Amino acid sequence: MSDIRAVLRNHMKEKLAAGQVVASMTVRLSRSIEIAQIAAGAGFDTLYVDLEHNTLSIDTCCQICISAQQIGITPLVRVPANTPDYICRVLDGGAMGVITPHVRSAAEARAMVELVKFPPLGQRSAGGPLSQYGYRSFPMKETYAAMNDATSLVVMLETAAALENVEAIIATEGVDMLLVGSNDLCAELGITGQYDHPKLRDAFARCIQAASKAGKHVGVGGLASRDDLMTQFVRMGARYVSTGTDLSFLIGACAQRASFVKGIGLG
Repeated sequence: MSDIRAVLRNHMKEKLAAGQVVASMTVRLSRSIEIAQIAAGAGFDTLYVDLEHNTLSIDTCCQICISAQQIGITPLVRVPANTPDYICRVLDGGAMGVITPHVRSAAEARAMVELVKFPPLGQRSAGGPLSQYGYRSFPMKETYAAMNDATSLVVMLETAAALENVEAIIATEGVDMLLVGSNDLCAELGITGQYDHPKLRDAFARCIQAASKAGKHVGVGGLASRDDLMTQFVRMGARYVSTGTDLSFLIGACAQRASFVKGIGLG
């Protein structure tokens, strides 16, 4: 098994296992593979292509994923629906994991494990040699075990129902991480946009406690504009931070430069 594990690595998982904080960039704007090198050059550990909130094709998404693999940036994909026609195709196409939205119960989490993990943990079907291990052939038993270890299943917590079931969700065998979607969760809790509300902090505290008990991890999502809250939740025990989108980074830099030039005095 050492041969396949030498070429099959999930750098994000390795950093999480070491207790390090993982910085992630979301891809919504870019349609080309250069975004992977930009992410690497900027110092990100991982990126996720957000198919839930844009119109990127699966083909474009997977080209970005394969490019990221080659330079040590762990590629994830947030799927628009928790169905095999998305999940299985992006995994076979180069993703090192999926982010599944709106998971509300342990039963739903278990259904995601069935799609993401190979037997005996799940029921993912074999797609032949994959880019994740250089299209090389390895014994199937070794491949299944190594791929299950290297593939991340990240379930999103975005609803009051999910928060109520968080202990059972994160304890589900095969689930690797819980990503808290702060925007949708706040809306569900009746505190839309109120990121300083104690209900959000309490939700993170409950998630982090549940994940720690299960030996799993918690990610911070939806707080890209709030460095103070990202810091607070990391110090509470979260270890993955979704820092923002390529689109928001471009808009922010553009606005800053335009403002600077317009503010130059004419003497």
